[in-house]
Amino acid sequence: MRDAGPVNDAPVPAGPLLPLPPQPAGVPWPTDRWPTGDLPVGVVLDDLMEAAFDPDGPLHDTFAVVVVHGGRLVHERYGGILPRFDDPGRPVEADTPLLSWSVAKSMLHAVVGMLVGDGLLDPASPADVPLWSTPDDPRGAITLGDLLAMRDGLAFFEEYEDPETSDVIQMLFGRGQADMAAFAADRPLASAPGSRFNYSTGTSMVVSGIVARVLGGGDPYRAYLAERLFSPIGMTTATPGFDEAGSWVAGSYVHASARDYARFGLLYLRDGTWDGRRLLPEGWVDAGRAPRSVDPDDGHLYGAHWWTRDEPRGTFWAAGHDGQFVDVCPALDLVLVRLGRTDADRSPEVRAWRDEVIGAFADASG
Repeated sequence: MRDAGPVNDAPVPAGPLLPLPPQPAGVPWPTDRWPTGDLPVGVVLDDLMEAAFDPDGPLHDTFAVVVVHGGRLVHERYGGILPRFDDPGRPVEADTPLLSWSVAKSMLHAVVGMLVGDGLLDPASPADVPLWSTPDDPRGAITLGDLLAMRDGLAFFEEYEDPETSDVIQMLFGRGQADMAAFAADRPLASAPGSRFNYSTGTSMVVSGIVARVLGGGDPYRAYLAERLFSPIGMTTATPGFDEAGSWVAGSYVHASARDYARFGLLYLRDGTWDGRRLLPEGWVDAGRAPRSVDPDDGHLYGAHWWTRDEPRGTFWAAGHDGQFVDVCPALDLVLVRLGRTDADRSPEVRAWRDEVIGAFADASG
């Protein structure tokens, strides 16, 4: 379990956020197709891509890399075979839908923002969870904002090794899979709401259950995702997964192409606007990328359903199990998508590779 302890144990940087760049003049929005461009002079990615797609290398299996700079797709590469239990699998191509794992959490952040903008949710208010509604239930003090920041205080064990002790395995694949939001909401408090960081897929499912109660579960929820998030930015391959209770499994399940994940990253790089239309409330992207907690496992900073860094480029990112990443770098007007299958113990190698790709653009820009 990732547990940062009390708030004051790990000070969180509180400097100003780097401004988010607008879409450059004359660059079309990639709603229908991506505008393409060349890598900037001095940016050479050949060796880095060879390393990423080497099945015997530290990243193991990389399925897709997409790089967007200045709103244009400047590099993409695909490889590997998606394994299947009933046939030899299929090669990964540009339109192959790939599993998000926890990258979906950041998409959930966008959906909550839309509902906040519609006046249907309030991050400062107690979360609407029926299990917590009795006057003597201390969980009733948990706010939607606490949930988005993973500071709800619920005792949820996030690890993928022992099915008997892992709350996330039981929720996704065991006794909680029919109604994941209810399973996660039934966890007791381990600490006071707001007092500690605990990264939890269960927390995202509690949030998704709240969204399902606002929109209606199942088909109405699917329609909202399509009409308000996926369709406006051209994510035509995006398919969310739902549980039997009608909640989007927003901690883990979206399938989409790498280009579509890049579209989502561009939405956040452009401050929640798209082709002259504001899709997310003003300030919502900043609320996601502003650091609130420190992950004691690796020192990464966490905002609200987005990871972030204390570094001059302002990079923040969506991350998923097995090395799924959507990096958003405001200083360089850059989106980097990497999708594949890399064991957790090689996470430092994936981090180093991402840093090198982003660093190549930084070096070229002077």
